Parts: sequence; C-alpha cells; structure tokens
Amino acid sequence: MSQADLQARYGAVMMNAFGAPKRVFERGEGVHLWDADGRRYTDLLSGLAVNGLGHAHPGVTAAITGQLGRLGHVSNFYASEPQIRLAERLAHLTGDPTARVFFTNSGTEANEAAFKLTRLTGRTRIVAMEGSFHGRTMGALALTANEKYRAPFEPLPGDVTFIPYGDVDALRETVDDTVAAVIVEAVQGENGVVPAPDGYLAAVRRVTEQHGALMWVDEVQTGLGRCGDYLAHLPSTVEPAGVENRADLITLAKGLGNGFPIGACIATGKAGDLLQPGQHGTTFGGNPVAAAAGNAVLDALEAGVLENARSTGQWLADAVRELNHPLVDHVRGHGMLLGVVLTGEVAARVADAALDAGFIINAPRPDVLRLAPPLIATPEDLQPFVDALPGLLSSTQVEPASSASSLETPEASHRA
Repeated sequence: MSQADLQARYGAVMMNAFGAPKRVFERGEGVHLWDADGRRYTDLLSGLAVNGLGHAHPGVTAAITGQLGRLGHVSNFYASEPQIRLAERLAHLTGDPTARVFFTNSGTEANEAAFKLTRLTGRTRIVAMEGSFHGRTMGALALTANEKYRAPFEPLPGDVTFIPYGDVDALRETVDDTVAAVIVEAVQGENGVVPAPDGYLAAVRRVTEQHGALMWVDEVQTGLGRCGDYLAHLPSTVEPAGVENRADLITLAKGLGNGFPIGACIATGKAGDLLQPGQHGTTFGGNPVAAAAGNAVLDALEAGVLENARSTGQWLADAVRELNHPLVDHVRGHGMLLGVVLTGEVAARVADAALDAGFIINAPRPDVLRLAPPLIATPEDLQPFVDALPGLLSSTQVEPASSASSLETPEASHRA
C-alpha cells in the first residue's frame, strides 16, 4: 500500500500519542531505510540511538532467529545460558567484580528498577538534573525535568530535587545525608546533546561517597558504543578518571538489543545486594531471545565497531564544523552522539527539510540538531548528508540570531 494509505490507516486505529507519522518504513539495511513508496533514506538517528549496528544486522538477526528456534521464553522462575552470559559481560564492563544485573525490557523500566532500588537504602530523596530525561513511566517521569512531560501526570512520586546540570557548587549545597541517590547523564541527549563538563562526574562520585548516597548514571542513550565507549561515564581513553567516576547504579537499554527490546540495571558494591526476592519483577526481562540479541551486539562492539564509532564520529563533527555555515554555532557531543547547535531556532524546520531530502535526523531543542548515526556508518555513508547540510540550513531563510545559542545550560559553551 502507498505511504498515504498506511498513514490514514494509522490515524484510524492508533492512539494519538505520537502525532501523525511522517513516514511509514517497510525495510532497512545497514545505514539505510526504505519507505512504503520505495524511497531510500540515510538514517542518522538510528531509531533514537537504538540501531547502533544498523538495520537487519546479520549477526543480530542470526542470534535472534537461532535462539527463538531453540528456546524463546521460560519466565524468571528459571534462567537461560544466554541471560547468564550477557549479565556476566555487562557486569565485566563496570570493572567491578561485585556488579550485579537486573534485566528489563526498556530504558524507562531500567530506571524504574533503579528508582525502587534506591528506596531500599532507607532514604527517599533523589537529586536529579535540570534538562534531564529518564523516561515516561511514573517513576522515571518523576526524575525527568521537562515540565511539559511532567505536568499532566502530577502528582508524581515525590522527594526529587532538581539542580543545574554541571554545577558543582549546587551539587555540594544540595546533597546531604538524607539523599538516597544522585542521578546524572554523561551526555544529556534530549536536552540537546549536552556533555557533562570536565570533572563533573568525578565531583558527583566524591559528593555521593561523602554523604553515603548512590551515584546513578543513566546510560540508556549514551552506553554500548554510542559515545565511543562501552560506558560513556567510564571512558577508556581517560585514566585514572574511570575508576573515580564508577557509578553504583548504571541503567542501559537502546543500543543493547539493536532494536530488540531489552534494558538492564547494573548495581555495584553494596547496591548490588539491596534487591531481594519479591521486591521487583518482570515477565519478559532478560528472556533468552533478548539476551541473545544483547550478546550479538557485544560481539560486534568487540570486533571493532567501537573504534569506528570514535573515528567516524570525530570525522562527522569536524566535517560539519568545517562547513563554516553561518547558522552553525558549534558541534558538541562524543562519538556518534552529536548536537549541531544553531544560531537560530530553526532546527525542526531543518529536520523536516532533511527528511524530504532523504536524511533522518531530529531536533531535540529548537536550536539543536541531533545526529546519532549507526555506529557502523563510514564517512562515505555520511558524506552525502554533509554535502546537503548547507542547503538544508539555508532553506530555512532565517537570519542568525545575535546570541550564540538559545540553549541555557552550564554547558552552552562546551565544544566537543
């Protein structure tokens, strides 16, 4: 059926939670997608940082189909070898032999599990960051700063204090012996790809240790290679900061299954012993098929995809900077998670123009374009987008604003 026919069917049967879909896609391969009318697109969003290995990755496809042919589901009264192996590998990424894993189906569920776990400390207060995004379920939403998302569903689970992201003084003034956990992202993706300032995660680690609170890092978007490392808050290129930054709670999802639903909450040290039988659960979390997908993703990352994410991500950031377009103020981010900060609030219009031109990107803020290509993408894959970007920007026909950027965060001047 045509694109228009499918969009009409969608509108007639689906709840209006997302608005009308701009395209209906029917297949994908590598860095490309094809819509229902047969038109090809270059995917620079990866399903919101999910398809790190691109579409229809043969290793993930073989792992899922092979596992489903052997054993698909047994419930969490029982276990499977793929589940145990994936947990071992994720625990190993933390560098902490005490790490323990709880599997979920998504990022918001991973954050729900971590939120419940913090209550088992005997404290209830959480410190979260302005500009944060942690999910749409009631608990995760309580930790998310965006008032537009929160207001329709209040009252939310309480005792959450929001502080400016990256402000060490505010962190020190707010965290005390009543705080159960501080939740932070290494890069705030939904806030416009805003990296934590240098030294901020280490400051969170020091302050939480001083007050007996948990350091909780949400790596749902940034983890599993998206920022060029397995975990963005433990960069392999920085020593000894990795040890200093190590979190008590780490939440993962998105890239872990390359499109197959899976998430994980990892706890280290004493936090790993808090959750006991009967205190939390999930029917599908960590099922054999999801675990097989996760293991296949880790296999690919180990085989060289991480190095490609770092090198191609740097190439893309440099290529956009070198355009020297008057609407581009700067580019920030890490690896394959980049924010192109504009000098005018035209990002949504640029994203729409890009889609019409066959490139998938998005606008998390009015003046920011988010680029999150598959980690397997090469400069050759992305060069057509770079070539097209000046025309896409100029098509908005808006004079640059006088200010450098309308994004009001402590990280507004950060350069990746």
